[in-house]
Amino acid sequence: MTRIRSLMPAPPGSVLGSTPDVAETAETYLATGGYRDVTGPDVLLDHISAAGLRGRGGAGFPAAVKLRAVRDAGGVPIVVANGEEGEPGSSKDRWLLRARPHLVLDGLARAAAVTGAVRGYVYLSDPAAGDSVRRALAEWNPPLPVEVIETGHRYVAGEETAVVRRINGGPAMPTAKPPRPYEQGVGDEPTLVSNVETLARIALVASRPDLRRRIARTTLVTLSGGHVEPLVAEVPYGTALRTLAEAQGTHDATGALMGGLFGGLIGPGSLHLGLDPDALADAETALGCGAIRFLAPGECPVTTAADAVGHLTAESAQQCGICVAGTASIRDTLHGLTAGTAGSDALSKLLRWSSALPGRGACGLLDAAAGTAGSLIRVFPELVRSHLDTRCPACASCPPDGGRRLAVAVPEVAAPPTAPLPGPSPVPSLKGTP
Repeated sequence: MTRIRSLMPAPPGSVLGSTPDVAETAETYLATGGYRDVTGPDVLLDHISAAGLRGRGGAGFPAAVKLRAVRDAGGVPIVVANGEEGEPGSSKDRWLLRARPHLVLDGLARAAAVTGAVRGYVYLSDPAAGDSVRRALAEWNPPLPVEVIETGHRYVAGEETAVVRRINGGPAMPTAKPPRPYEQGVGDEPTLVSNVETLARIALVASRPDLRRRIARTTLVTLSGGHVEPLVAEVPYGTALRTLAEAQGTHDATGALMGGLFGGLIGPGSLHLGLDPDALADAETALGCGAIRFLAPGECPVTTAADAVGHLTAESAQQCGICVAGTASIRDTLHGLTAGTAGSDALSKLLRWSSALPGRGACGLLDAAAGTAGSLIRVFPELVRSHLDTRCPACASCPPDGGRRLAVAVPEVAAPPTAPLPGPSPVPSLKGTP
């Protein structure tokens, strides 16, 4: 079972809220200040920019820049709450849609007001999340039409061009860029595809602009590994990775798989790093979607890398030949290392692929596979070399499983108590002057 708790001061300004294990209702959300007409769209955009809020879907792109791009692109904008969580080690977005659907819908409406959008979508693959969002929409109508779009769960389905393609009636697979969705997205209109946590934080900034910096500099993380229960937590930027490992229960961690499958591996010497996108990027890793799998003593990072690349290979959209061949080659070489059957050229192959393959696929899947291989050799070079001479006992006792070990369940969320809905709607139009 996955636990959930806060590692920061209590609300206000918290995405977790005061009862993260119970689904919110319109009544409870209104009672805590939700849907308040406090901040007009232009002022809200200024607050988001000043706070430095970044997207929480993986890329960490500045939210204000993305909002402005859609607003200024012309046409009739569309907004999409992206809740398709393809990373196997992440469950914070599915929890958010199950537990705090009104917070997400409030953020979606605020983003619509900023961009001038006339229609919204909530995009997801989790049936329980879909039920929760539909219940919330039945309780309280947002100030624009919102439709729930379900898709099949896979790694590439949450990539923004895949989101647009699916909503437009096609398969949930990435397309070549340009154009990007902010230029030409759903129905060929400028489209904001925004992660659900990003939208939740936009709603919090709208209701508590005085806390904008704190809201922007805290984040949800999914922590796992070490043969103990995973933990979804809300933490401030700057929290040391070693502190997070201890909070999750992986004591004496020897490294971590960072950013879901996108940040690669780090060793014990990097666990002093603070949870901050820029600091992690400077250290050649990434926060990504906030999923971190810690390595416990006795676990071999070669097996962890093989698990990660095995999952990526199985999840390839099969659209790009270079991706199909590249991920499979990396997977097979890593499997050879874990089995003690890799050829003497295994390291040189992995090094060549790690530098030559990134950027050559339609999405980031190939980049993630190549980056994982490159980080393994960069951080654990002697350990990898030792796998050329003999079979590793740790790998032999725990062979690669194609990524199934990386999966993290969603924290349990109890159904809300039945209660009458509140009186007349105070939900603002969100399109007035600030």
